[in-house]
Amino acid sequence: MTRPDAIRPDAKTPGVKTPGARSCLVLDRRRAGVLLHLTSLPGLRRGTLGAPARRWIDLLADAGFSVWQTLPVGPPGEDGSPYFSRSVHAGDVGLIDLDDLEARGWVAPDAAPHAGETPASVRQRKLLEALIGFENRADAAHKSSFEGFLEAHRDWLIEDALFLALRAEHQGAPWWEWQAPLRDREPAALVRARDRHHAVIEQFVFEQFLFHVQWHDLRAHAAARGVRLFGDIPIYVAHDSVEAWAHRENFRLDDQGLTVAAAGVPPDYFSADGQMWGNPLYDWAHMRRSGFAWWDARIRTQLERFDLLRIDHFRGLESYWEVPSQARTAREGSWRPAEGAALLAHLQETLRPLPLVAEDLGVITPEVAALRDRFALPGMRILQFAFDGSADNPYLPHNHVPNSIAYTGTHDNDTTAGWYSALEPQARRHVDEYFAGGQQPQALIRAALGSVARLAVVPLQDLIGLGSEARMNTPATTNGNWDWTFDWPQLGDDFVARWRQLNALYGRT
Repeated sequence: MTRPDAIRPDAKTPGVKTPGARSCLVLDRRRAGVLLHLTSLPGLRRGTLGAPARRWIDLLADAGFSVWQTLPVGPPGEDGSPYFSRSVHAGDVGLIDLDDLEARGWVAPDAAPHAGETPASVRQRKLLEALIGFENRADAAHKSSFEGFLEAHRDWLIEDALFLALRAEHQGAPWWEWQAPLRDREPAALVRARDRHHAVIEQFVFEQFLFHVQWHDLRAHAAARGVRLFGDIPIYVAHDSVEAWAHRENFRLDDQGLTVAAAGVPPDYFSADGQMWGNPLYDWAHMRRSGFAWWDARIRTQLERFDLLRIDHFRGLESYWEVPSQARTAREGSWRPAEGAALLAHLQETLRPLPLVAEDLGVITPEVAALRDRFALPGMRILQFAFDGSADNPYLPHNHVPNSIAYTGTHDNDTTAGWYSALEPQARRHVDEYFAGGQQPQALIRAALGSVARLAVVPLQDLIGLGSEARMNTPATTNGNWDWTFDWPQLGDDFVARWRQLNALYGRT
């Protein structure tokens, strides 16, 4: 097997093409989808890309759903958040299915668990064993596939692997606290580091290859069942990320790698003081001069995995909330213009039509709406936001438009059952009057499916009527999020028949 760190980061890659026009559009007709992150699938600790994911796709297809929306699938942050990833290219190796590695003969099945092992340590041991098994027992086709993967993705693989190795070498310290030659990426220091950590680099690249193979097997299964995959791109990256370290020129950082100002949002529905995200802000002027090369590579990677992509916090492409580094709360921030129009125009040159969705929630100005509409991007209509007492609320079903996606709620909302139970009496009466006393969450689900919006997406928690205990995330908090999983019996024996009937009723099968 070719040693990964022997591939020069600036080597030319033959045969890699920029994605062209989408041959299978997700928004070509009325469709229904389900929002469920992969980690919420049943499993020993959490879901993987294996048999439970294929079973889930089969259930979706049988029930008349043709879209599966997930959260970002990169390496999650330390708190488990998929929106605070250290890489825009790497896959979450926690999603690798170990049973698949046994079936391929690269890992031997355990007769019994090793004493004192945790699920995480079992996974680590199995992945190390898999590399040895692959080198010794993989056939020529698999080894050729590995070489092709390495060549096609060499631009980010070695950088990501080296960042991970150096972070461990520095006991988890953020990259701006590393020794200056490594912090500032002096060429000689990087050569020595790649040689020093070649074994870690090789293991990382192999694990990313496993993620890649399993993901594409799953995507092929979804395509065979007529299910499109709908992904999510956080608008920003983490400060302590390979992106900020390896591509510092794209971010507003000082000579020591510290943020000049950081990203956040002003006071809103979720937080009275706004939110201080802490992500480094983009140097939009440099990105434009470079022809948006960093964004090109980012989108290309995600379109290898998904048919449609949501741009989280889309309004940040029109203008962004800049919070001074020394600010105590996000209230001290201010709006600054971004280069979203130039970026989208550039992407449109190679992606016709743009396979993007605008997360247009929060403080949306006429300028943000104009940017969305200029590029014909569908926006989001969240039904839980509809009942403020105003008949012209854009989230109300009678105000929806076809080029949009109707949701009961998102991963950031309470479940519909939890939301309804927490409403003030007046707001609850308004909801009841609108739906003629219909039960929740069924009434909201029917409204989403009946909407003129071309795509309707319902979180699984709502489909099976779960309360606040099943909430995925509470914005502006760091504890108790991202851990929810379901069990197959929760779906009920009539899951397929019930939802297929409703999807057919509303013309979404």
